[in-house]
Amino acid sequence: MGKTVITPLGDKILVKRLEAEEKTKGGIVLPDTAKEKPKEGKVIAVGSGRLLDNGKRAEFQVKKGDRILFSSYAGTEIKIEGEEYLLMPEEDVLAIVKES
Repeated sequence: MGKTVITPLGDKILVKRLEAEEKTKGGIVLPDTAKEKPKEGKVIAVGSGRLLDNGKRAEFQVKKGDRILFSSYAGTEIKIEGEEYLLMPEEDVLAIVKES
């Protein structure tokens, strides 16, 4: 059996959540139960785009590889081969993070 490939449909994107901080700003090490789930991730795959009234597909504002911020309750958590991902509509993305 080969590697599992997830292809989002329509305006959905597949996101790998970035790791939670291990320490607070003051240097206190956090146990797994105290870590807040990060609201930042990397786009792994995008769907074909939202279907418009004219029959065309809307282009995505995000692309594979983008680092993004998303809302707290965004998406549906899924597990693929032991790895956790989020499947969400593009509208749940709040911003693209770029290094300057």
